[in-house]
Amino acid sequence: MLKKITIILSLFLTMAFAQAITISDIIESTKEARQKEVRVPDFSLTDLNGNVHTDESTKGKYLVVNFWATWCPPCLKEIPAFVEFYEENKDKVLILGLDYEQAGKKALIKFTDTFMVNYPIILFDEKNGPQFTNFGEVFGMPTTYVYDPDGRLVDFRMGEMDIADLQKAISK
Repeated sequence: MLKKITIILSLFLTMAFAQAITISDIIESTKEARQKEVRVPDFSLTDLNGNVHTDESTKGKYLVVNFWATWCPPCLKEIPAFVEFYEENKDKVLILGLDYEQAGKKALIKFTDTFMVNYPIILFDEKNGPQFTNFGEVFGMPTTYVYDPDGRLVDFRMGEMDIADLQKAISK
């Protein structure tokens, strides 16, 4: 009987020790992941007006990368907030509106003129499209990434943003 108890106790302690190592490893790897900074990716995107925007040319300003589409109701609802926010902050903020659909350039220009969009719009085409994924996965729209002037990701949002959300993002 004593032998059985010793064996069971030994097995229990071995399993507990193995579990402690596993939990310890998970905690440590999570800590390391949190310490890593997400940075603005390398990119070179051409807007509807032919201007090229790169990761290098955006340094020193907050960069707001907004994935949107003309068929997306929350995207359309947030456009006026982005327009107003950009008008008030264009000296320290660059907004890039990445139109994540296969829209034609003429149709997109007409659409953005109707909404009086005052920030650069990037068309999803054979040149720009492959670089859209440099920013990360887009699982829904709108999706917005906000980077500080040093290129660090300070906010990420899936869903509509308003002016207060945008102001809060650049005050972090």
